[in-house]
Amino acid sequence: MPLVVMDYVWTQTETTLYINVPLKGTNAGKVDIVCTDDYLKVHFPPYLFEAFLFEPVDDDRIAVRVANGCAVITLPKRTNKVWKHLMINNKEKMEIRQRALLKYHEKLSSESRNKAAKQQEENKYALETVIKLEKEERDSIQKIKDTEQEKTTQELAAWHFRQQQKAEQDVQLKLQNQKAKARQLRTETERQKCGPPNQEKMKLGDNSNAKSKKAQHELPPPRLSGNIQVTFTPRIFPTALRESRLPEEEEWLRKQAETRRKVNVDVGELEDLKEEERNPYWLKDKGDKCFATGDFLGAVNAYSLAIRVMGKIPALHSNRAACHLKLRNFHKAIEDSSQALDLLTPPVPANAAARVRAFVRRGSAFCELQAYPEGLQDFLAALKIDPNNEALLVDTQRIRDIIQGSAVNPPSETE
Repeated sequence: MPLVVMDYVWTQTETTLYINVPLKGTNAGKVDIVCTDDYLKVHFPPYLFEAFLFEPVDDDRIAVRVANGCAVITLPKRTNKVWKHLMINNKEKMEIRQRALLKYHEKLSSESRNKAAKQQEENKYALETVIKLEKEERDSIQKIKDTEQEKTTQELAAWHFRQQQKAEQDVQLKLQNQKAKARQLRTETERQKCGPPNQEKMKLGDNSNAKSKKAQHELPPPRLSGNIQVTFTPRIFPTALRESRLPEEEEWLRKQAETRRKVNVDVGELEDLKEEERNPYWLKDKGDKCFATGDFLGAVNAYSLAIRVMGKIPALHSNRAACHLKLRNFHKAIEDSSQALDLLTPPVPANAAARVRAFVRRGSAFCELQAYPEGLQDFLAALKIDPNNEALLVDTQRIRDIIQGSAVNPPSETE
């Protein structure tokens, strides 16, 4: 049985009620105080103080202060008037106590739920803010890349234009030199046809010779003769060079050179292989079989050799990313998945499944590295392509729970 406290003091005004309960040396941390609109309890073992209030008070504005060995409770009144008594004399105190305690516990539960909801809203807002900031950062980086790419394209076009102008000037200069040489040859040929002057002409009078000599002195001396070496640039194409066809020809030559370089890559390393073993598709099938049997390192070697022979096949990079996930080489898995996504362009229904696998594998690698916001972005991109995939929905929700602090296991790769 607790000891009932009787030496309490209470005072009042028309608006407020003050109750001073001595704690009798009890530690303030061990005091349990319950306040409702019609019930007050101060429990500090082995003592107990209970007050069944004369009239209701405003329990939302109740203030409690524990200091100097006593508890001071401030109770604002609902009606402004002076009470005749502090407590009521009623036999239904047990019912009043139970009703007050139930109301108090419901209030605490409601406050706890409101606090949890507020915390969840704050976490959600923080997550949305982080995603928004990361998106803005990616957009800014992409804008810088586009600007630099446009600038480089303009500079390359200007360089091509200058090269074309220079080539035209060289052609014109060669034509002028050829015309000058042709004129000089014609002049020499005409002089040879005329031959030396006749004896009769040599017997002309002195006046004619003088006039002739004077005319010769007035003419400029003939130009010196010489040889001009003319060379022509060899062309792959049999047709004449046209400016409108030049970009297409350069693109064709670039692709041919790239193909030859890939076919002839590391001939010293491939000379011991059979002809079918140099086929990238044969190597891909070999890697698939190794992966199915659990030989992930062998699968990585097969895919890597196929990529060195022909690196434009998206499935090679995507499958090697799956092997790196199994081997816990998460950074390499991210790199291969990104390369596969770059090759899977433009996005069409035919490559939708391959894009889903690449996004999921890269997202799984990000989650294993605890980069959950980046992983969530990739899983959301995969869901946008395949919104009815239940496994993707479960993994995406699990990542959200991890970010919000309600889950601990990251999602695994989803096929």
